Amino acid sequence: MANALLPIEERNLTPDEVERLDKRRRRGQLFLVLSFQSLIVATLLTLWSGQDLTLSPGWAHPVVYWNAITFTAALVFAIVGVRLKRGSNEFLSY
Repeated sequence: MANALLPIEERNLTPDEVERLDKRRRRGQLFLVLSFQSLIVATLLTLWSGQDLTLSPGWAHPVVYWNAITFTAALVFAIVGVRLKRGSNEFLSY
């Protein structure tokens, strides 16, 4: 009998397909970790962004730009990570 916890499209996979699926999910977990780390760095950069906005003249605000890029990277990593990790894992330990 098939495992009822698995989605229908994953019940009859070959061993090679299962290995590709596991690699995809591990890559998704990696992207989620990168997203969380980028979010931490962007949160710390927020402290310097305020100072950069108030003290830097004109349009020269490199820390603000770097902060915006880091927040965007965190968002992209999170979206890609969630899409790659979709489905249920057999083991949730990693």
